[in-house]
Amino acid sequence: MGFAFVGTGSVGRSHNKAHKRWLDNVGLRYSLEGRTVDNPVEPLTNFVFVKVDETPDETEGGIILTKKAKKKSTTGTVISVGPGKTHPDSGHLVKIGVKPGEKVVYGEFDGTEIDYEGSPHTLIRDDDILVKFDGDKLTRENVMMTSDKMLVRVETKEQETTGGLLIAPTAQKGTRPSVGEVVSVGPGRPAMNGEPIEMDVKVGDMVKFRDFAGNEVVIGEEDFSVIRMQECLAKY
Repeated sequence: MGFAFVGTGSVGRSHNKAHKRWLDNVGLRYSLEGRTVDNPVEPLTNFVFVKVDETPDETEGGIILTKKAKKKSTTGTVISVGPGKTHPDSGHLVKIGVKPGEKVVYGEFDGTEIDYEGSPHTLIRDDDILVKFDGDKLTRENVMMTSDKMLVRVETKEQETTGGLLIAPTAQKGTRPSVGEVVSVGPGRPAMNGEPIEMDVKVGDMVKFRDFAGNEVVIGEEDFSVIRMQECLAKY
């Protein structure tokens, strides 16, 4: 919320200064990219405004991380969401599947980073959200999916060379698992009327999806892939 005082000469300037002091005192001014603004950031269409989590200074085992070794945080708390976007065929409003206060995980290269209120924030599209969850830590119990995404616990079997040597999954160059068990599913892709279309898979199904499809997510010590329904080829 912002106000404007109109005046000329020294009287007008004094009114403007008094107004700025008043805004500062009542806490109605905000810091954005080093500038002071009167209004909070409001995302538009299907954008989501997220406060980025701080990158930990050490590992869970107590190892201190150097600035170079720190991995960019891709987890944060939803501050506000846009109204949604209209369906291209019907014009119905498709609302965003997350709400303020929820935690989200998004892709490393997604979003537009901004400095807001002295902390790193990012503006991301709702489609860029991989998973959402409640609480401080992502677990299998609190993970939730949006739209037509599913969370798949991938199979990472060891492979054997012709000489009988076992190759660990992390050493298998040029490969990514494309089979796994569905552990969570979203409500489905929005139809023309804005309502979700029921997913063709359910928790517990085994699925085969396209090679190199989806985004990798680690929960605890397990590897998962976030797959869209259109990337899934078969279930069994």
